[in-house]
Amino acid sequence: MALSDSAVSELLDAFRAGDGVDLVRESVRLVLQELIEVEAAQVIGAGCYERTPERVTERNGTRPRELMTKAGTVELAIPKLRVGSFFPSVLEARRRIDQALYAVIMEAWVNGVSTRNVDDLVVALGGTGISKSEVSRICAGLDEEVSRFRTRRLDTTSYPYVFLDATYLHVRGGGLVTSKAVVVATGVTGEGRREILGLDVGDSEDEVFWRTFLTHLKSRGMAGVKLVISDQHAGLVAAIARSFHRVGHQRCRVHYPDVLVMSMLMLFVLVRARSRVDCSA
Repeated sequence: MALSDSAVSELLDAFRAGDGVDLVRESVRLVLQELIEVEAAQVIGAGCYERTPERVTERNGTRPRELMTKAGTVELAIPKLRVGSFFPSVLEARRRIDQALYAVIMEAWVNGVSTRNVDDLVVALGGTGISKSEVSRICAGLDEEVSRFRTRRLDTTSYPYVFLDATYLHVRGGGLVTSKAVVVATGVTGEGRREILGLDVGDSEDEVFWRTFLTHLKSRGMAGVKLVISDQHAGLVAAIARSFHRVGHQRCRVHYPDVLVMSMLMLFVLVRARSRVDCSA
């Protein structure tokens, strides 16, 4: 493939500039961009500013795309179309690699790995390192995925059975680490398939917090609930009664052994205490 005159001109300008320009990386960028432009012209049926009878759509600007290569991270411009969509085949092979690398970076970030160690990890995987701002940009995609999951519609099926529970985790915020309640709703469909319906983080398991959480689930389309299973937390039980009228409530079987064990321990303590009193008498 011969580079266009404009691409060759850009490469010559970069070569003449010399200082501060990574010629290898710039060459990679120009070649990839030229391949993208050629493929886009074939899909559109015409090049930039060209009018032909074969044209099927028009360009509508570009969207940025960063690509990690052995020469470093290069910034490419993917043409957008007024009708239809376009993604260059030259990048298809890299898409899975990018997604896998991004998944590793996100997983490391979630587990508290420092930016420096993330950078070392990327280099060990064959990359050229990664900046703190780039880690933040990649992990912003994780926030989007979580937000999309938490706000998705639930009206595509019904959930006759809903399990509600909470746990407490240490959460960092405002420079402090505090204990927060993480509440989770798990739905069971008529076919027996389990699905996480929602989750939220709050200061405590009071009735107001649980009611807000349940109201949000219902606003997303959760319906067909016949039985709610949970522990006997006072705030949760009150919220269930207010949010689910004429719906059964069952105490979770997992919590029954805990109550039985505590009862046995208390009985054992009382028996021991009584025996000590009798012996002293």
